[in-house]
Order: sequence, then structure tokens, then C-alpha cells
Amino acid sequence: MKKILVTLMVFSAVLTACKNETKTAEAQKEAKSAIANEKEKTQILKGEFLYMADAAVLKGDDFIYGVVLDSMVMKLSKKIAPFKKDDYDMVPVIVRGIIKPNPEEEGWDEVLEIKEILNVSKPDETNLIKLEAKQPEK
Repeated sequence: MKKILVTLMVFSAVLTACKNETKTAEAQKEAKSAIANEKEKTQILKGEFLYMADAAVLKGDDFIYGVVLDSMVMKLSKKIAPFKKDDYDMVPVIVRGIIKPNPEEEGWDEVLEIKEILNVSKPDETNLIKLEAKQPEK
């Protein structure tokens, strides 16, 4: 009688364990699917990045987007800091992000949410416009 009772307990434990494994496998599959969907929505963008205390912008050859101010922007601002000579310098970057409608009424129609920082490079100083002050002739 004890053998039958122990066998039934072990059998029920095995069945319960199998059900949990199935749920865990399904949850992992859904998580992988969600990550894959997010990767499909992201785009790689190359442009010049400008960050100020209350706004950030990414300007490319044929686009300009406001950038969502979040932790990724803060990381990017720290990476570009050594390349900036003043607050209004734009630094070339390559980022992966999601372009979405701007939830606010002000600003750009679409904003970029940065998901990954791929590259930060030194600005090309040959394209900079330099103003020189000249003393008037007497």
C-alpha cells in the first residue's frame, strides 16, 4: 500500500513539473518573439547629434528628428562630450532606434527613441565655418 501511495506522489510530482516547463518554454518563446519584433522596428541612422539640457536632435542628410530624452540620450551625451568645443557643436553618430510619432504638440512630427549607440566619431573640422573678427581700418 505504501509503495502505491509513494508511486502516485512521485507520478503527480512529475506531471506538475512537466506543466511548469511547458509554461516556462512558452514564456521564453514569447519573450524572444517580442525582442525580434522590436529589432525589426528599429532602424540604423547616421547623422549629427546635438544635445542640450532640454532638447536633443539628430540631423541626417535627408531627415531631422527630435530625440526622446531618456537614459540612452544621457549615455550618448557623455560619449560626445569630449568632441564638443561648445554647447552647439554637432557630433557625428550612428545609432539604432525607433522612429515614432511625437506625443507632444510642440516640436517635430516624429521623434527618435535611441535603443543602441553604435558609433561616435570626431567632427570633421574641414566643414566647419569659422568667423574671424577683423579690426576696422583707420
